[in-house]
Amino acid sequence: MKILIIDDSPDALEIAKTRLAKECADIVCAEGGIVGLEVARRETPDLILLDLDMPDMSGFDVCRALKADPELCMIPILFLSGSGSAEDKVMGLDLGGVDYVTKPFDAFELCARVRAALRTKHLQDLLIEHAHIDPLTGLPNRRALMERLQREWARMQRHGGQMSLIMADIDHFKRVNDTFGHHVGDRVLQEVAQTIARQCRDVDLPARYGGEEFAIVVPNELACDAANLAERCRREIAGIRIAVKNEKVTATASFGVADAAGAASPEALLELADKALYEAKNAGRNAVRCHAGAEKTPGKEALSSPGVQA
Repeated sequence: MKILIIDDSPDALEIAKTRLAKECADIVCAEGGIVGLEVARRETPDLILLDLDMPDMSGFDVCRALKADPELCMIPILFLSGSGSAEDKVMGLDLGGVDYVTKPFDAFELCARVRAALRTKHLQDLLIEHAHIDPLTGLPNRRALMERLQREWARMQRHGGQMSLIMADIDHFKRVNDTFGHHVGDRVLQEVAQTIARQCRDVDLPARYGGEEFAIVVPNELACDAANLAERCRREIAGIRIAVKNEKVTATASFGVADAAGAASPEALLELADKALYEAKNAGRNAVRCHAGAEKTPGKEALSSPGVQA
């Protein structure tokens, strides 16, 4: 795990780093609150040790900025201060700090409090991961998708750039459930999910939106470029073959693509992608469509494979 120590005193930074060397192999130091915020955004540590008394930006203000950032708000903060004031402790805890250590700190106490905070962070991460994974497909679920959309939107607003969203729906999925049963339908969902995930980059987020619908958050791409990813997914899904008794169950999917250029919010982006998906369905399914204004829309290829199409 990674620890970030933010303090305006080089001596205090060195002391804390030395005493925590055995607790964590990756310790990052930042001298001052403003630099500390920049380092936190760059490194996304697992724990932040934050000095209260800094001339450029107080620890309280740094804490407020961290808690207001959707990408950093879940990082636990352990306050460091030369003051034993109960008022400071209460304010720090009310702002979202998890603990408080008074300088000059005892090495054993500091290490114990850091271990406790890291254990809590580990359990918190496990709970969050469990709450954000769809149990059938293993993909991130709708909650994870919406949180990632919000984070990417905030990143784009802060730093500029672009982002796209792909919505996908398995064609005629009810027919599979009605003909072969829900256990086969589950296999189709799993195969489609794995196929979509294999086409994505590490920075993309494929997710199960609900039912037979999937979505992909595509950072730093316009709709015309994200449509190429959607088209690869469409082709690969069309190649799925699941043996059921003497038949082969096949699958196709329709895709809608939109980017943030025409959206005023993450919810508006979702609506644009959903409208594009509706257009793909109206175009005969097994197709990719972009929202109005996109430069390029891949064409639809007809299927000639035998068997039931999901």
